[in-house]
Amino acid sequence: MKYVHVGINVTNLEKSVDFYQKVFGVEPVKVKTDYAKFLLETPGLNFTLNVRDEVHGNQVSHFGFQVESAEDIVAHKMRLEKEGFFAREEIDTTCCYAVQDKFWVTDPDGNEWEFFYTKSDSDMHKIESTSCWGL
Repeated sequence: MKYVHVGINVTNLEKSVDFYQKVFGVEPVKVKTDYAKFLLETPGLNFTLNVRDEVHGNQVSHFGFQVESAEDIVAHKMRLEKEGFFAREEIDTTCCYAVQDKFWVTDPDGNEWEFFYTKSDSDMHKIESTSCWGL
């Protein structure tokens, strides 16, 4: 396999292209009046399944990037804050059976993107006070 494909619906192409161009750090390879395409060589995909009591239709919990170090979290957070994004930070949080440092940014249509570094495994799914999306 060469690429994993994720296609999302957006309401404002210009705002969304601007957001994702800043988050991904690359220009789109194709832009039409109703379509834009980004190709990223890295990162690979970390795909999770999150159990819910009920699921209706096609829905996504969130998207994210797993990084290699705590320093990467700081660097990406600083980079995106310089671009004008509000980054909601969680340090030493327990989520998805792991202790993590992370932050979140939200695209123009409300899709949340998590940048996270896993410090260690945990026997707990989450700590109640965290906003872990693997609820």
